[in-house]
Amino acid sequence: MMMHMSFFWGKDVVVLFAGWPGGSGGMYILALAAVFLLAVAAEFLSATPSLKPRSLSRPMAGALINAAVYGVRMALAYLIMLSVMSFNVGVFAAAVAGHAAGRFVAKYKELAAVAPAADY
Repeated sequence: MMMHMSFFWGKDVVVLFAGWPGGSGGMYILALAAVFLLAVAAEFLSATPSLKPRSLSRPMAGALINAAVYGVRMALAYLIMLSVMSFNVGVFAAAVAGHAAGRFVAKYKELAAVAPAADY
């Protein structure tokens, strides 16, 4: 299979692993959904508040948890980047839409938690 060096549209793409998603339309949709969910997860992890060392009885445990969450977030970000490097417009759109949807939901939940209730 030829590697594209510019954006193209089509279901014949390789995302992350050789031979995946293959040539079927259903597997292509599954690959788009996977990239979308990876981006949503990356945004959720970037929106999680970091642990405050003073609020923990064990600062080392807090630092390890923060490092682990950061490591997972970076792994997701690199997987998304490698997916987008397939130069497929659908994969690119799924990644951008996933980032936007994840950011919207994470920020909406954050803002809804601090917003005063409307008096109706």
